[in-house]
Amino acid sequence: MAEPAFPGRTRVLVVDDDPDQLELVRRTLTPHFDVKTHDSALGVSNLVRQNEPDLVLLDVNFPALKGDQVLGLARRHAPRGTQFILYSATDEARLRSLALASGADGYLSKSVQGAELVRKLTAFRSQGRVTPT
Repeated sequence: MAEPAFPGRTRVLVVDDDPDQLELVRRTLTPHFDVKTHDSALGVSNLVRQNEPDLVLLDVNFPALKGDQVLGLARRHAPRGTQFILYSATDEARLRSLALASGADGYLSKSVQGAELVRKLTAFRSQGRVTPT
């Protein structure tokens, strides 16, 4: 089992191919969570297996694979309690539909930032996994 950098803190893996968005989210979440970032859809399954995150905040739009496809692959390697949250600037109705169809534990619009993002991720974590493995 991977040891968190900050014992007792929720481990969050943020996956986004936009470097500015990735850095913004990393800076926002780091004071509250043990954060790792990744800038590609490729390799997410290995990161999930190695780092055993509690939450995976996963962008939906990647050039090679879509976030829902990445979720399906990564879920197989994730610890039982890992929650996958789709994260996109996509229309909210489409994002909600994609989250339901892919078995994501939730979804967030990229318009959710700052303290609101921290609050919503904390709420996701406290509710636990909502979809069966």
